[in-house]
Amino acid sequence: MTGSQATAAAPAPTDPGTGRDAILRAARRAFTQRPYADVTIRGIAADAGVSPSLVVKHFGRKEELFNTVADFGPAAEELLDAPLDELGRHMVVTLVRRRREQQSDPLLRVVFSLGNQDERSLLRHRFHEQVTEALTARLRGDERALRAELVAGHLLGLGATLSLHREGAGSLATPEHIADLYAPALQSLIGG
Repeated sequence: MTGSQATAAAPAPTDPGTGRDAILRAARRAFTQRPYADVTIRGIAADAGVSPSLVVKHFGRKEELFNTVADFGPAAEELLDAPLDELGRHMVVTLVRRRREQQSDPLLRVVFSLGNQDERSLLRHRFHEQVTEALTARLRGDERALRAELVAGHLLGLGATLSLHREGAGSLATPEHIADLYAPALQSLIGG
């Protein structure tokens, strides 16, 4: 898929009508805000508005559900699916569209894992490996790792801003208009 096709195509829902998306959102909240030992399948199910057996049907044990939550690979692939000279714009449009279509941010959950030393450190490790290192590998020129970290920070900042101002001016702007304003900063880091 080319970058322009990825920008134009909307991602398909994970599993419409089965509660899978609601379970994932509830699990992301639970695992990023509480210690692993305090998270239960029953609590996730209650937050998602489904039965505990449905959680187990979709994801298996708590450990398997946690591993799904800690996987940034699919989001990174989607965000990085564009030529380098279009990547900044593609990332912004993709992030905003995904947030709106799936009512969740593909990256922001890593922010809630900061400062915790239990299993949530896996979220930070996977983010670094699957997002930051994948971007570093794509970049050319000097200071690739630093530039990749700064791009990731910009994307997290955009997600945090859109979350903070859910009904603000950003909610009324098209993804393309947000990219017009925000992507040049990303692109300058990408291009080096």
